Amino acid sequence: MNNKPTYISKDGLDKLRQELEETLSVRRPEIAQRIHDAKEHGDLTENAEYEDAKNEQAFVEGRIQMLEALIKNATLIDEHHTNDHVQIGSTVKVDGPDGAQSFTIVGSTEAKPTDGKISNESPVGRALLGKKKGENVTVSVPAGDIAYKIVSIS
Repeated sequence: MNNKPTYISKDGLDKLRQELEETLSVRRPEIAQRIHDAKEHGDLTENAEYEDAKNEQAFVEGRIQMLEALIKNATLIDEHHTNDHVQIGSTVKVDGPDGAQSFTIVGSTEAKPTDGKISNESPVGRALLGKKKGENVTVSVPAGDIAYKIVSIS
């Protein structure tokens, strides 16, 4: 697992902890019971139910490891940040080729571009970080360069 910091909001961290708790206390025991029941059916070499349960167990164990690493390396986003420059947690209003847009800069685990939440590691997020209101920003993306003007930061 990688040990780089995971930038995340308090709500996002709470959701990760909740998912980990549910996975450990509900899903893991359910799968263990499925494996036990499948073993009761006899020959494991031709037991599709056993194979399916073992595959799901591997997936769940991998997810548990990932959640534990994300929580361990979590760096909470400061909810009382300054509005004089863009930082993780900022909501930035920009004017660009598609008109006015609003982006909230979040960590990669919470990024959801369809909701306007972009990762600090994305090309747009990286380009906006550290910039001030009124600045022009050019972002290089696979489709070409996009120019934005920062209208406000909150």
